[in-house]
Amino acid sequence: MTAANEAKDILERLGAGGPIWSSDGLEVRSPIDGSTAGRLAETPDLDPVVARAVEAFHAWRRVPAPRRGELVRLFGEELRAAKDDLARLVTLEAGKIVSEGLGEVQEMIDVCDFAVGLSRQLYGLTLPSERPGHHMRETWQPLGPVLVISAFNFPVAVWAWNACLALVCGDPVIWKPSEKTPLTALATQAVFQRALARFGDAPEGLSQVVVGGRDAGEALAADPRIPLVSATGSTRMGKAVAQTVAARLGRSLLELGGNNAMIVAPSADLEMAVRAIAFSAVGTCGQRCTSLRRLLVHESVADALVARLKAAYETLPIGDPRDDGVLVGPLIDADAADAFDAALARAAEQGGEVVTGGARLNRDGVYVRPAIVRMPAQTEVVMHETFAPVLYVLTWSDFDEAVALQNAVPQGLSSCVFTDSVREAEQFLSAWGSDCGIANVNIGPSGAEIGGAFGGEKDTGGGRESGSDAWKAYMRRQTQTVNFSSALPLAQGVRFDV
Repeated sequence: MTAANEAKDILERLGAGGPIWSSDGLEVRSPIDGSTAGRLAETPDLDPVVARAVEAFHAWRRVPAPRRGELVRLFGEELRAAKDDLARLVTLEAGKIVSEGLGEVQEMIDVCDFAVGLSRQLYGLTLPSERPGHHMRETWQPLGPVLVISAFNFPVAVWAWNACLALVCGDPVIWKPSEKTPLTALATQAVFQRALARFGDAPEGLSQVVVGGRDAGEALAADPRIPLVSATGSTRMGKAVAQTVAARLGRSLLELGGNNAMIVAPSADLEMAVRAIAFSAVGTCGQRCTSLRRLLVHESVADALVARLKAAYETLPIGDPRDDGVLVGPLIDADAADAFDAALARAAEQGGEVVTGGARLNRDGVYVRPAIVRMPAQTEVVMHETFAPVLYVLTWSDFDEAVALQNAVPQGLSSCVFTDSVREAEQFLSAWGSDCGIANVNIGPSGAEIGGAFGGEKDTGGGRESGSDAWKAYMRRQTQTVNFSSALPLAQGVRFDV
């Protein structure tokens, strides 16, 4: 069965099959075989979408947070029931292998569980007042409609990171998915509607999907009725969103590019490192923001490690991600393959030597052999993030040099070191170590758990989503002071008697 026909069957089962066909709408192709999986009518008018979200906010903020958590709990139940179908649709539309599709939906379920517990822990502070008979406290209040702009590589999980937290915080959500993967968004919305039906008294407009391209995202980001814009994508896109939102003094939560490195020390377990490198560099065909792009290896173990990696790469099963045993599926589209080719050409111009990979496969869809490239230095092409499976290998002789190499790129998302040295591990995690938002020891840079706040620094945007106290981004902070005395003392001893 073509990927398109299978996608249509799944959409029908999930209750999202009706709106996917339009004579002149947005064409959605499966990267697996290039077949047209849907042609969607773009959302014609954005103003009613935002107006409904504003009205929903006025009602939803009055609902107690634990009750809001109940809706998210029901959504988690519906996701469990729809997991296989929704995961399959992720595979069909984004090209992920089956286990990755299942893992993405499981991540949504896990975030639901996290958010349900969070709905009873939106805690503030009690503060001592300098004035007698006064009580001070800091509380967190619902913020307003949240716009989520998601990328193709995690077509549903990143939305869930934002939406589940926003909903328990009292905020409606408007979702503008990537124009490359809108079918999974429509399917997820259909699953969410089942939870809404069971919940019973939620306002209309609590969760909405907008189908459209860049223009739709720009228009929504500029709307002053939306206090928070959470955007995932390229650094170029994030800078445009940030400027648009800042111009109206709104908030932006940005998850942008990553140029992630692994430092391999002489004491490292090379077998473990090879396994970590393989998943981090070629998983999702190198199309994760946390994908491993740079391998910084001590000169004494570089040849041995590269030889092991070459052997592992040359046995990688590449093909239809629906097939058993396949570990590398397709790139999302021809543009991604062109970027892959261009990066390899630039690397060669800058002194790089391809160790293995780099060719396209002759089949429907866009498939490539992941490449390993040894570089003489951290050149311009290495400093740039190419969203494809290209792994650059550089060597070092001093650990301080390795950390400096890692930190020298504009991006600052994820990082890791493989070492058995406590000193090296602790230096890597110190204030003068990795400058990234994520720093791991003896774990690859990809595959973060939802319990920790996810995000990075520098050109990665500075945003934090999912776990820890990331929920605070979706709320407004309020300092409250109550005078329960019969006097009116002023702070700092100011006297103003009338």
